[in-house]
Amino acid sequence: MPAQIAARAVVLALAVCVTLTATAQAAPSASIAPAFLPDRLGAKGALGLTIRYYGGESGVPSPVRRSVWRLPAGLSLEIPDLRSCAAAQLRAHGASGCPPQSQIGRGHALAEVHAGSQILTENIALWAFVGPLHNLQPTFEILGQGYTPFDERMVFTGTVRPDRAPYGEDLVMSIPTIPSLPLEPDVSIVTLSLTVGTSKVRRSHVANTIVVPSHCPAGGFRFAAEFTYADGSSGSALATAICPR
Repeated sequence: MPAQIAARAVVLALAVCVTLTATAQAAPSASIAPAFLPDRLGAKGALGLTIRYYGGESGVPSPVRRSVWRLPAGLSLEIPDLRSCAAAQLRAHGASGCPPQSQIGRGHALAEVHAGSQILTENIALWAFVGPLHNLQPTFEILGQGYTPFDERMVFTGTVRPDRAPYGEDLVMSIPTIPSLPLEPDVSIVTLSLTVGTSKVRRSHVANTIVVPSHCPAGGFRFAAEFTYADGSSGSALATAICPR
């Protein structure tokens, strides 16, 4: 009898461990990787930011519904010829429907959905634009265009708000639902890479650029991000760009 009880206890313990492992694997998480182009203090150029999402019972993380990107203090975006583009223009006409001066970045994303017994993927082209002022605060619009298999055009709308040290400003963005096939889950973005500004050596004098601070804080430039997922969970990620030499 004691042996049977012990055996049952072992089986129960293993079941609990498996359940906890599955839960841990299912919980969404993310990582961020920033890069200055060129990597030089006081330089005018671009900021590259790559985000990767993990988790999901089927290997596809829950869709992101809201994100907050925290940027280091002193980092600024220089816009010599300020123009803006509204979300309605982007939805109706795509990137070509906006003034060229309003574009501040380009990028790409990879989206996935677990449909039936297979995972469908789609490459999405991204464009970032200056949006209209909202309550006298800057806004931005990110246009995403996929072609196959979903052929979706979407616009992520965001606002800019001040933060406290070691951060300077936050980019707060709402991510709309991305539908997939009928009766299948919504699409999840699994990677997103966005470059704001331009790193071209020979660039126009009216080109929009990121200006790197002339002084680097001890330990490097700190970045952070917070995410809220469709399944109700939330998470965060931290990264540091080392001080340029």
